[in-house]
Amino acid sequence: MRLKLLFALAALIGLACAPVSAGPFRAGEDDVRAAYADYRAALFRTNQNDAAASRASIDAFRAKWSALATAWARQAPPQYADDPALGSTLQDVAATAEEAARLTEAGRLADAHEVLERIRDQLAALRMRNGIRSFSEPVNAYHEQMEKIVLGTYGSFSAEGLSALRDDVAVLDHLAAELGKPGPWNRPAGVDAALPPIRASIAAVRAALAGSDREALRAAIKALKPAFSRMFLQFG
Repeated sequence: MRLKLLFALAALIGLACAPVSAGPFRAGEDDVRAAYADYRAALFRTNQNDAAASRASIDAFRAKWSALATAWARQAPPQYADDPALGSTLQDVAATAEEAARLTEAGRLADAHEVLERIRDQLAALRMRNGIRSFSEPVNAYHEQMEKIVLGTYGSFSAEGLSALRDDVAVLDHLAAELGKPGPWNRPAGVDAALPPIRASIAAVRAALAGSDREALRAAIKALKPAFSRMFLQFG
């Protein structure tokens, strides 16, 4: 009897350790992330004013998104199957990517970049409607706050403007800490190694805020974007 129990326990352990193929939930999210990798590249390349690489990345994203939309029209993943707006989202993303492609062909890469930003919001809204939390959520939150700081004037660094900047940098620091937390199921394993430059860029802004060199402060703020972009291209 004891031997039979040992054999049964060994069999259960073997089943628990055996590789499990991805179910429809995970397969659906994996399809999105595969397309999203090309989307991230398109955002990065349009921001770098690289026309050829931008066209290639947008074309790759459009091809993957078209395949995804066709498959989901037949049978959507279970997490999105009851979403009445799913079809509209699939079409909206495709239309946005097509618009970005036209702008890129016309050499208007800055405009294409701004149009591509909409896709991030469209996919975030899709996940929010269906209760899906992804690693993209903390990335998007950091991205939005970082852009606010980079584009902000802060009253030409008046006393009031500097106070507002300190508050915004404190929020950015908190959001950077969120990137470092183990959270969403699809958080990339290698992301921790990409975070030190982001933390260092925030520390540089804080150090410049403590001084009186406003040009150094402007340079530190400007450096927030490339530090984030490198991580975003790889993991965002």
